[in-house]
Amino acid sequence: MDTEVSRELPRPPWVLVTVVPYALLALLTVFAVVDTYTEGGPWQIDLALCALTALWMLAMFPPRPGRLSRPPVMTVLFLGLVLLNAVLVLRQPTFGFLTTAPYIYAFALLPWPWRLPAVSVVAVVAGIAQVSGVAKSDAAGIAITVIVIAVNIVIMTGMAWVLRIEERSHDDLSRANRLLEASLAENNALQTRLLAQAREAGILEERQRMAREIHDTVAQGLTGIITQLQAAEQRHEVPEPWRRPFEAVKQLARDSLTEARRSVDALRPAMLETARLSEALGEAVDHWSTLHGVPVQVTTTGTPRPLAPEAEFALLRTAQEALANIAKHASATRVGVTLSYLEHEVALDVVDDGAGFDPAGPGSGGYGLTIMRQRVEAHSGTLQIESEPGAGTGISARVPLLPTGSHR
Repeated sequence: MDTEVSRELPRPPWVLVTVVPYALLALLTVFAVVDTYTEGGPWQIDLALCALTALWMLAMFPPRPGRLSRPPVMTVLFLGLVLLNAVLVLRQPTFGFLTTAPYIYAFALLPWPWRLPAVSVVAVVAGIAQVSGVAKSDAAGIAITVIVIAVNIVIMTGMAWVLRIEERSHDDLSRANRLLEASLAENNALQTRLLAQAREAGILEERQRMAREIHDTVAQGLTGIITQLQAAEQRHEVPEPWRRPFEAVKQLARDSLTEARRSVDALRPAMLETARLSEALGEAVDHWSTLHGVPVQVTTTGTPRPLAPEAEFALLRTAQEALANIAKHASATRVGVTLSYLEHEVALDVVDDGAGFDPAGPGSGGYGLTIMRQRVEAHSGTLQIESEPGAGTGISARVPLLPTGSHR
């Protein structure tokens, strides 16, 4: 059994439930009043009954926005309309044509299964009007009356069943379409996530490959050079004229080895695998400060929010590159690093009190700054550099946050 009886129905087509019933009632009212008046009968009663019927239909379907009454209330109003129609039929059989209005209301306003008994009751009234001229004093007249009423009931309930089957088919089709749309949306979302994961996996794999290559070739080669130079120094004393360039070569090899190892660490940011960005940033800054003997103040503001892993790596790498530049060029005595979680983005600011430079001057756009800008802009972010000779340098990187509900 369907459970539609507890569901409110939307308003049916306005013309169907207002214009057609009221127009039909108006025509029959004129006909009945004129006919009764011509015969010298109490036409005022017919007029009053027709007016009451019009008001009753108005109560069933008020001309205002919103939804209709709940099915039990609508059923009571519907039975009242059928009763008025039956009274009119008993006074004037022509009002049998008015049963069109209750039929319309039964199909348009009542849900299943209320619709089935409703059309049966209307069919009885229609059948009474149709056999109004049949004498009911004998068995033949009674049989004809019963048969006519039964035929009306069978036809109208059969029509109700057919319409119900069509409605269920339409509902099933609509439900299937909704499920299909939901499945397509879910598949699209899944495909997007899979593509993102595949991209991240590919990037991670390429970084690991590059880290292995740097470690196995450049780093190992530099280590071998340093070892050979130290071995040569232990076997033979370096002549005085060669000592300075010899030491320069060793120092250059050590610095290059440090850079190679830093690149390997940056390509494999293990600190981000077990810690938040703020924690990984603090670890990297502490290591740099200990290595170079420059105090660094690290500040985190705002509530940590979801950020794409690749964006976290870009910000961490930006901070490392900025600190590396400070160590190489700035001769700074103090450095400040601030990580700010704003409403729609994360901001990383690295400020020092070092030598500074002219960002618009020739040769100011070094490779490190270019790489930093490319990393940040690859994640729809921005990189700003503020500096001037003798006034220190400030680097600000901003990356958008993930939408609400996103996950790493």
